[in-house]
Amino acid sequence: MDTSHSLVPQSRGLQLPIANLRSVFRTHDVERKLSKLPAREHEMLRATYERMLERGPDRFQVKPSGVPEMGALYELLPNFTEVLDDVKRHVALAQDSGDGLDVTPMLLLGPPGIGKTHFARQLADLLGTGMCLVPMSSMTAGWLLSGASSQWKGAKPGKVFEALVDGQYANPVLVVDEIDKASADAQYDPLGSLYSLLEHDTAGAFTDEFAEVAIDASQVIWIMTANDERCIPEPILNRMNVFQIEAPSPEQARAIARNLYSSIRADHGWGKRFDADPADDVLDCLAELAPREMRRALMTGFGNARLAQRDSIQADDLPKCGERKGKLGFLQ
Repeated sequence: MDTSHSLVPQSRGLQLPIANLRSVFRTHDVERKLSKLPAREHEMLRATYERMLERGPDRFQVKPSGVPEMGALYELLPNFTEVLDDVKRHVALAQDSGDGLDVTPMLLLGPPGIGKTHFARQLADLLGTGMCLVPMSSMTAGWLLSGASSQWKGAKPGKVFEALVDGQYANPVLVVDEIDKASADAQYDPLGSLYSLLEHDTAGAFTDEFAEVAIDASQVIWIMTANDERCIPEPILNRMNVFQIEAPSPEQARAIARNLYSSIRADHGWGKRFDADPADDVLDCLAELAPREMRRALMTGFGNARLAQRDSIQADDLPKCGERKGKLGFLQ
């Protein structure tokens, strides 16, 4: 379903990607389904088919134009070195050919707050594609991936369908967050659709239960996150590369805090009022926090320093963080 048009879409990534247009569904299938709908019934389903036809089937299939410079990512995500090495290998294989970027589905294992979801956002930026988050801890997780039958009241398509049909890309990053929290009941297995979605051959004709039209999901880049792999069925584990993500070391946490300080300073016009680098005692305090808390602490610190008409943050400007010592982490 790949076409030959080479384009360069607007990218949020670190460099402009190469893109082909790839059809993610067949227009004829949608037209046939639409023609068979009874008049004045199934309004949501009718609107879905009409939206598909209006948007058309072609989406960008993107990949970096070369093996990107990833040094900044290794610094930003020091506890993800092994995963970044794997991504770099996949990108290298896709160079100098017409092939798309074929990334083996990955499972990121580790405690909450070490940066699993943040990594996925950075990967989507690196590759120049979009990202969709699927929280499997949701009460409606059973229908999140594959959609619910249009016969059910309030039914709608699943996240895979939405990412491909409503998005811009044929190869978005889909993050199945907390896959180990998915709770199956006697009637429905919320992970059931992954058995086909994680296999390249069967993913090429994935059928959402709401739209009942085959969708090409073979190019989706899958990232699963979990705290405990024991709750994940073995056949799904066997379809993925599994990475154990450790909390950053104290020195890595200081580096993360320094990078975060620089990022916040660069992202705001008021940042130029402040010193280019934070003081050592400020870094010591920040390194005790998970960076989701680092960011909040830094914003408080910048504000307190500004109120005091200073151009540098002092440790006293930060919220108390000594009680969190030892709970090092990263942005989830």
